[in-house]
Formats: sequence, C-alpha cells, structure tokens
Amino acid sequence: MAMKVKYEDRLKQKVIAITTDTLVVGVDIAKNYQWARFVDFRGIEHDRALKFKNSKGGFETILARIREICKKENFAKAVVGMEPTGHYWKAFANWLEKQEGITVVLVNPYATKQAKELDDNSQTKSDKKDALTIAKLVKDGRYFELYLPHDVYAELRGLSTARTGLNKRKSALKNTITAVMDEFFPEYAEVFKCPLSGKASRHILKNCPFPKFILALGEGGVTDEIRKAVRKTVGRKKAVQLVKAAKDSIGVDYGEEPARLKLRLMLEELELLEKQTEELEGQMSAALQETDYAEFLLSIKGIGIVTLATCLGELGDPTRFDDPRQMSRMAGYNLVEDSSGKNKSGTKISKRGRKNLRSVLYQMALTMVATNDEMKQLYHYLKTREKAPLRKMQALVVVSKKILTLIHTLAKKKESYDPEKVFGHVRREQLKAAA
Repeated sequence: MAMKVKYEDRLKQKVIAITTDTLVVGVDIAKNYQWARFVDFRGIEHDRALKFKNSKGGFETILARIREICKKENFAKAVVGMEPTGHYWKAFANWLEKQEGITVVLVNPYATKQAKELDDNSQTKSDKKDALTIAKLVKDGRYFELYLPHDVYAELRGLSTARTGLNKRKSALKNTITAVMDEFFPEYAEVFKCPLSGKASRHILKNCPFPKFILALGEGGVTDEIRKAVRKTVGRKKAVQLVKAAKDSIGVDYGEEPARLKLRLMLEELELLEKQTEELEGQMSAALQETDYAEFLLSIKGIGIVTLATCLGELGDPTRFDDPRQMSRMAGYNLVEDSSGKNKSGTKISKRGRKNLRSVLYQMALTMVATNDEMKQLYHYLKTREKAPLRKMQALVVVSKKILTLIHTLAKKKESYDPEKVFGHVRREQLKAAA
C-alpha cells in the first residue's frame, strides 16, 4: 500500500525539484499572444520578457529562447508553468510536453491572483506581470503536475463534456417551453403532470397546445390527436380534462399562432438533442469497456455506466493517484477553516476543483444512498449520530468521498465490490452501535 503523503511533504518535494540548474518559465496564456518570463531557483530573472504568438511559429520561438538561455546560463532543464484557464493553454501544453528536457506544470489561477501584489504592492494586472508571478510560484513549489490524457480517458472526457453541454441546452429548452405554456395555458400542467415526458403530451404541444386550438377541436378531435401518438384508453379521459381546463383557462388569448410555431420548433430541437444524447451515451458505454476497470467498478451497486464514464472522464486513470484524498482534492472536497484568534467558524469544502466531477459524484451519491445498503447505512449514521451530526449536503459529500475511495481501491486491486470490505473496523463498530 502506498504511503500517504502530507501536503507539506508534497510541497517540499516540489521545491526540492527546482534545483540550481533549473530554468523556470512562467507563461501567461491568452487567445492570440502569450507573455513569458524566465527566472532561476531564487526568482532572479534571466533575459528579457518574451511575447510570442499562439501558433506553431510562436511555440518554436519560445522553445528556441529556452534553449538559448539554458545553453548560455548552464541550465540543465526547464520547467514551464501556466494557468489552466479557458482552453487556449491546452494546445501549447500538449505541444510543449513533447519537447525533450521540458517539464510542464500548472498553477492555480487563484494563487496567481493572490500573489501578484507581493512584488510591487500594486493591484495592476497585465499579462507581462502575471507571467513573472506564475514563474515565481513555480520556483516556490506552488504548482501541480500536468495531466493530459491521450488514451481512452481523453475520449471519455470529451464525450462527457459534450454530454454536459447537451444537457444544459435541453434544460434551457425545457425551461423556455414551460414559460410559454405558463403564459398561454398555465392549467396544462394540471392535466399532464410531466408535460415533456410523454408522447401524448408532446403531440398535443406540437399541434394544439393552447385553449383556442383545443376548444376548436372539441373532445372528439383532441381524442383523435392523442391517439395519433399513443394507442391507449387514456385518450378520451385526457381529452375531457383538456377541454375543461381550456374553458376555464386564464392564459393570454393573443399571439397563439407564432407561439405554437415556436413550441413546435423547440420540441423538434429537444427531440434532436435527446437523440444526440442517446448516441453519446452509447459511445461512452463503449469507451468505458476499453478501460481496465469497468468490470470491477460497475460491480458497485448504484453506479451506472454513464455516471461512471463521466466520473472517469473527469478523473482520468484512477490508479495514477497515490491516495484517494488526492482525488477528493481534485474534486474540491478538501476542507478549509476560516479562523482568526479566538474566532472560529465551521469547516466547509473548498470547491477549488473540477466542478463537473463534483456534479457527477453528487448524482452518484444520491443514487447510492437510495440503492446501496452500505452507503444508505453510512448516510443515515452521519445524519443521526449523537456527536456532530451532519446536514444532508454534508453527509452526501462524505458519501461522495467514500465513492472515490471505492473507485481508487477497486481499480488498484482489480477486485469486484464486496460489501464486507467497504468499511474498516472503526466505522463498522460505529455503524453497529448506531443501528
């Protein structure tokens, strides 16, 4: 079992890695042009600042400058640091990572923001100044290693990112459709409790969504419309309810034709997005099977194919972590405390991590506390224990961290889920006493 490394020890190791023969390069990334600054292990600047274009020619220009300084000043290696903001940094980091003698690291943008006033006590922000701040943070060991997945995990990340985008667009469309119906026919939701989930409701929304059109058709006409979508006996009953609701509706009675067209177009777009999501999820399932751990991780009751694929897309290979606490930190689950002197506030999670990873872990935790006996037991214990009981969201965070531990352990050992091994001795005794 790998030894657990404390934060202070990791920082020490990173500082030690920046030796007297290391050239440290700080780069401030932008869309068109980047700035680079060059310092040694003491933070003393070497050579002038360099502005280079975000292109292959620009990349070759900074590489040539790095080689030139290393040769002139007898540096044996170079470490290049940058902020992982936006997406412009990825092309440069990917290209630079392939160059011999170059190590690429990343600096937290928040650290840059906090540190840039130390040199001149000024709030002035410029790309040239930020590049020097980034370089000095790197030489002080305040960076984290670059991880750019080039295998199936890159595929999973791309697919999960695309799926997240589709879900956001679907959610926006559903909200707009609901707003239109609230304006023209607010009583519709009383007839169809989930207006966008059934074939009959969607057909009505496309063809005769408002009181004007429903009353023109009458009960018989509405019944016929419903039966075009579904062949069930509920058609007549729903038609009666719709006609009654249409007669008593308080919705606006102008602009129905353009609103009906708008609804139909939005529903057609929604159906296209749903079809695209289904295709994406099929590819995610196929990609997941290409990993070495799908069989073992899917044995965890409550974890589904899509959520696991999304989680691994955000994490990358789970075995690259020495300890599951590193995974928790990546998700922003590390605890922070705000205290000064005698005043102490409660702890909370930092949220300085991958937002999408926290989101999918939250979904997994909700499912598992409902379907997985061990997680359900842990969740109940955390909320009801005598000493420092947790609130719902706090308990779900603990469950989420436990899920990360399970993923890390099963992937490392290549074992299937065993309920008897989920908890250690101390936790088992706590759960037993609370039962």
